[in-house]
Amino acid sequence: MNTKRIKEGSPNNLGARWDGSGTNFAVFSAHATKVEVCIFDFDAETELHRIALPEYTNQIWHGYLPDVPPGTPYGYRVHGPFVPESGHRFNPNKLLLDPYAGAQVGDLIPNPALFAYQMETGDDLTFDERDSAPFVPKCTVIDPQFDWTGTRSRKTVPWDDTIIYELHAKGYTKCHPGVPAEIRGTYAGLGTKAVLDYIKSLGVTSVELLPIHRFVSDAHLLDQGLTNYWGYNSIGFFAPDPRYAANPKDSLREFKEMVARFHDAGLEVILDVVYNHTAEGNERGPMLSFKGIDNACYYRLMPDNQRYYINDTGTGNTVNLSHPRVLQMVTDSLRYWVQHTQIDGFRFDLGTILAREPNGFDNRSGFLKACSQDPLLSTVKLIAEPWDCGPGGYQVGAFPPGWAEWNDNYRDDVRDFWRGEQSLTRLGERLCASAALFNYEGRRPSACINFVTAHDGFTLNDVVSYNGKHNEANGDNNHDGTSDNRSWNCGVEGPTDDPEINELRRRQMRNILATMLLSQGTPMILAGDEFGRTQRGNNNAYCQDNEISWVDWTLRETNAELQRFVRKLCGLRHRYPILRRNLFLNGEYIEELEVRDVTWITPAGSQMVEEDWRDPAGRCFGMLLDGRAQTTGIRQRGKEATLLIVFNGHHDAINFTMPECTGGSSWSLLIDTNLPDFRECPSFAIGAHYTATSRSVLLFVLEAEAGPAK
Repeated sequence: MNTKRIKEGSPNNLGARWDGSGTNFAVFSAHATKVEVCIFDFDAETELHRIALPEYTNQIWHGYLPDVPPGTPYGYRVHGPFVPESGHRFNPNKLLLDPYAGAQVGDLIPNPALFAYQMETGDDLTFDERDSAPFVPKCTVIDPQFDWTGTRSRKTVPWDDTIIYELHAKGYTKCHPGVPAEIRGTYAGLGTKAVLDYIKSLGVTSVELLPIHRFVSDAHLLDQGLTNYWGYNSIGFFAPDPRYAANPKDSLREFKEMVARFHDAGLEVILDVVYNHTAEGNERGPMLSFKGIDNACYYRLMPDNQRYYINDTGTGNTVNLSHPRVLQMVTDSLRYWVQHTQIDGFRFDLGTILAREPNGFDNRSGFLKACSQDPLLSTVKLIAEPWDCGPGGYQVGAFPPGWAEWNDNYRDDVRDFWRGEQSLTRLGERLCASAALFNYEGRRPSACINFVTAHDGFTLNDVVSYNGKHNEANGDNNHDGTSDNRSWNCGVEGPTDDPEINELRRRQMRNILATMLLSQGTPMILAGDEFGRTQRGNNNAYCQDNEISWVDWTLRETNAELQRFVRKLCGLRHRYPILRRNLFLNGEYIEELEVRDVTWITPAGSQMVEEDWRDPAGRCFGMLLDGRAQTTGIRQRGKEATLLIVFNGHHDAINFTMPECTGGSSWSLLIDTNLPDFRECPSFAIGAHYTATSRSVLLFVLEAEAGPAK
C-alpha cells in the first residue's frame, strides 16, 4: 500500500467505510491532538503501516486510503493530553478499537500493557509506554453488501400478538443433537432448520438474544477459569461477537444469514443491548477504545474530580449519553442493526441509564426523544429494563409512550402467589397488565412485559425446586446473586425421588406458565423453561459457559408433557384475542353496552366484593373476560369468545361454581393444570361445580346458548 496516496476523505460517515476502491476512516475526538490509523497484515498480528489522519473537521478526524480492501485489520492510536485529574487519559502506545467497527478479529489477552497507566503500581496517574497491540483484538474493514434473500418473508409482529422467547446465542445450541457438531453454539447453528422448526412449533413469535455485541471477559473471571458468559460487558457496539461465529473472520455475514433464516421462519429477532457502560471499567480499568479516544466525552465523570467515574451501572463507568456525539453513536448503532442486519427490536440493559441527564432520570431525555422521533427506530420494538444502580434508578412504568418495559412486579407477585405469600389483589393487578403502572398517555397493555424467569435468576424448574441460591460454582462463596428469590422447593431442596413432590413441582411450573400466558400484557418465556431446564440452583450463572447454562436437550423428551402444555397455552393465546386485548381492563359496567370487560368471581360463582379481596385467607378466585366488551375506542360490543380463568393457590381442593354469563348456558374446559394432557373439552352447566385441585389453574370458554329451532 502506498501511504503517500492518502486523501482528505470525508467526516460525514464515522468508522471505516469501503466504497469499492478504498476506505474512508473517520473517528470523533474533541480533545485529541493527532489520530493515527494502524493497518495490520491479514493475520492481524503485524502492524504494517501507521498513517496520521490528515483532516480535522467539526471534531472528526478523517482520511481516505485508496488501497485498503474489506477484511483489512486496523486500529487507532490517539495522541493528546494525559491529565487524569481533568478527565484526559490519551496514550498513543495503546492500540484502540474503532467505536464504529463493523467487525473485530482476535481475542483480548490479559496483560499489563492494556492499561494506560503502570498497572503494577496501582497508581492511575502514572503513564505506561508499553505497546498494547499484541494483546488486543483488531477491527476489520467490512463489505456491507449482503443479499437479503429472506427480506420478503420478514413480517413485523404486532405487539398484542407477541410472545417473546429469551435465549443465549451459544448456550441454546451448544448441546443440540439436531445441529451439526462443528456449528453448535454459533450463529450458523442457531439458524439451522432443526432449531427454527422447534422454536416456531412452540408458538412464540419473537426471539430475544442475550448480548451479541463484541464483549470481553473480566480478568478476575479468567484467573478463576471462568468467563463472562452472558456478555453484558460490551466493547464494540457495531460488531457481532466473532466467538459466536463458525467462521470468526466472516462473523457479520454469518450473523446476517442467521437473521434471514429467522425471518424465513416468520420469527422476529430482538437484541439485548448494553449501551449503559463499557468493558473499560473505572480509572483503574484497561484502555481498549473510548477511554483512549476521548475519555472526557464518552463517560460520565465526577464533576468535582474528573479523575473518577460516575458509577450508576455498578460496573465502574457510565456511558455519557448527554454528549451529542455519544448519543449519535448509540442511535447510529441502533439504526445500523436495523438497516444492515434487519433486526426487529432491542431490549436495553439498565435502560434507566440511557434516560439519565446530569440531574437524573428524565423520561424526556435526549436519548428517548431521539428514539421517539427517529423514522426508523420508532418502527421497531423498544424494550427497557427500567432500573439501574444509581440514585432514583427504579423507574418501572416511567418510560414514555412507544416503549415497553420489563415488569419485575409481575415476576415477584406471581411467584409469591404460587408459594402462598401474596394477596389476591396484587395478583389481580398483574393479570391486567399492571394498569396502575402502564395505563397512561395512550400506552397499551402490551407495554407491560410479563416474565417470571429470565437469564438473571432461577430457571422455572429451580423456582419450584430451591428455596435458596446455590452459586458456589461462581467462585464467590455463594455471596453473589440475590437472596430474594421468592421461590418454594415444595418440601425438599433440589432434586428428589419423591413422586408427590415431583408431581407438585410439575404442576407448579404449569401454574406459573399458565398464569403468564393467560395474563394481559406481553409474555416472555425463558428458553428451556418449556421442558424444565435447571441451573442446579444457580441464580447468577453469568460466568458459567458450561453445562450449568447450556440448554440440556435431553430434557425435551424427559419433560415432553410440559413442552406440549406450553404449545397448548401459546396456541390458546393466539386463538383467543381476548387474552391479549389492546385496551386495559377496568371492570367498569358500561350501561349502554350492558357489559363489563372483566368480572372477578368467588368460588361460589358470585361477583367478588371488597371484603373478598381483603380476605387474608382468600386463595381462590375467577377472572371472567367478557367477549362482548368493546375492543377498540369505539363504543360497540365485541364479538370475541368469553373466557373464565380460575386460580386456586390454596393447599386444598376448592369446589368452584360455574358463574352465570349472558349469552351462554355452559362452560367448556380448555385447561386444567392438574390434567395437562386431557384431550376432551367437557362442558359444565351454569351453577355446576368443578373441583379445582389444590394449587391449580383452570381455563373455560363460554358455550353460546342454542338458538330457537327453525
